[in-house]
Amino acid sequence: MAVLAGAVVAGASIGWIRYRAHGLEYAVADVPPADAGLVPGAEIYPDGRPSPYVAARLDLGAQLLKSGKVKALLLSGDHGHWSYDEPDAMRRYLVGKGVPADKLAVDYAGFDTYDSCARAYRIFGVRRAIVVTQDFSVPRTVALCRSVGIATSAVGDHGQAHNLTWYKCWVRDQLAATKAVYSILARPDPILGRQETTVRDAMAAVPH
Repeated sequence: MAVLAGAVVAGASIGWIRYRAHGLEYAVADVPPADAGLVPGAEIYPDGRPSPYVAARLDLGAQLLKSGKVKALLLSGDHGHWSYDEPDAMRRYLVGKGVPADKLAVDYAGFDTYDSCARAYRIFGVRRAIVVTQDFSVPRTVALCRSVGIATSAVGDHGQAHNLTWYKCWVRDQLAATKAVYSILARPDPILGRQETTVRDAMAAVPH
């Protein structure tokens, strides 16, 4: 009975999340313009290189910036320990690809997707955003960001091979839907602090 109840809750959560995000994923060329692109972090290798999933997100973010779909990118990830730093690794990758550093803002306390969305709104002042993530994470990320007040659309990465890693990530993301529904309903506080102007500064920066 407990297993059945858990399956019902998980299924209902997945359905609700997909409903809330329906119709909000676009290709880079078709996505409506927004103030900023929000790129959530994920695994960074010990040598500082972004994993292929993160690199794909960043490449899409760079395309959004170059095409004028966004005016700045907010790179949000985990820097909870001095030896592990997702946002700076993401920034180094983009700068290495020729993206102007002054068009990038970083959030070091994006410990999960909800925190990234909530802090983008409450700390960085983001009100309209395009989130960039893997295809299977688009519904959850869009639903979470919209729940905190950000007018959100998405560009999803569909370029990854559907191998064992992809399926494991897909399953994990579906299971995370229940946590996402809890966050949407309970609205827990992320780590807060002083207001940041870095996204607005990046939006106003003139590329060299």
